[in-house]
Amino acid sequence: MTANTPPSPQEKSPSEQIDDIIKEPGDWRGEKLSRLRAVIRQADPAVVEEVKWKKPSKPSGVPVWSHDGIVCLADTLKSAVRLTFPKGAQMEDPNQLFNKRLDSKTVRAIDFYEGDTIDESALAALIFDAVRLNTQKSDSIK
Repeated sequence: MTANTPPSPQEKSPSEQIDDIIKEPGDWRGEKLSRLRAVIRQADPAVVEEVKWKKPSKPSGVPVWSHDGIVCLADTLKSAVRLTFPKGAQMEDPNQLFNKRLDSKTVRAIDFYEGDTIDESALAALIFDAVRLNTQKSDSIK
């Protein structure tokens, strides 16, 4: 199913699938993922929600937010909720939110732990920057 194809009556929409993924842990991780999703959607109202990479070890798949390419994806880990930015190494991070995958040449991630507060304005700035990287013309990419 593509982002613009409506789901069949038996198939849930990507947003409904993400709702289910948020409910799966049944603890603080679902609440954290729900709040992160809200920040992402508020930061970029044109963002498209998708669910990718369904496999036996992760049958529900992975929540993905796209705008002319992947902006970020979420994963619920045992002790954290991780937001991964595929172009994170190219992004500005003045508030130093990135705390994982810092050695990668492309990807950066943020692990949010139980009790962590979300710096919503700093996260929104990362979303804006990821969208900017996806939407800028290919001839101006560094």
